[in-house]
Amino acid sequence: MTPLVFGPAGRQLVGLYHPAESQRAAKAAVLMCAPYGHEAMRSQRFYRVLADRLARAGLSVLRFDYHGTGDSPGDDADGELDGWQRDVGAAHQELRRLADTRTILWFGARLGATIALMAAQHERADPTRIVLWDLVVDGKAYLEELRAAHVEALEQSFCIPDRTLRQQLVRDPDAFTDGPLGFEMSARLREQMRAITPLNVTVSAGNDTTVFADPENAAVQAWVQAQVARELPVTLAPFRHPLVWTTDPQPNNAMVPAEALQRLLAELRG
Repeated sequence: MTPLVFGPAGRQLVGLYHPAESQRAAKAAVLMCAPYGHEAMRSQRFYRVLADRLARAGLSVLRFDYHGTGDSPGDDADGELDGWQRDVGAAHQELRRLADTRTILWFGARLGATIALMAAQHERADPTRIVLWDLVVDGKAYLEELRAAHVEALEQSFCIPDRTLRQQLVRDPDAFTDGPLGFEMSARLREQMRAITPLNVTVSAGNDTTVFADPENAAVQAWVQAQVARELPVTLAPFRHPLVWTTDPQPNNAMVPAEALQRLLAELRG
């Protein structure tokens, strides 16, 4: 694993490159697009283990932090979806250079999956395949989920819960959106998230896309059916797992669920 800095001079990014450990497999690479905020931290270990396993299987892997996140320059408040899409494109070009291959798969989870789909619409990005995990297709519902998780975390941190928190959550739709779960969110990013709908999350006809989602996630199921109706290359893979994105690891809430690791590893290797 090699740390690196890449990207244009005015918007450099920090990444970790896992070169393929075996040349016996087909020459290919995987670009990993991280989730947002607390969920990025929550899944960091999972991404690391998955990247290591893929490298052992003969695929080079690049993990990276979007501008304003993780170790990359910028502040939380600088984050916005348009810029993050460009970051994915820059990371794609860097991985192509490092791995010396045009066969590049993209993997993204949660909001990172949505960002990957958006980035795939640009001319500079030409992933061979896209694998998505718990894709976000309803930005308003996603933001509501973050708000509720933030209030729950506050309640658990007090010996005597503050009952007014729930009242504020219901009364004010913007309450707890400026820093959900400890990550500052700009007004621009908040509005961009709310603008995410099943109608404007689309796939490219040139990219085979596999979506892993809970069988009870009606929004994603309906979205996949709509893409298939348009004869776009999307496959739904129903999948339940014990990882809860918005909470810290605890009993029955695994940090690296073994089944999820094996399913995604098999999909990306295949």
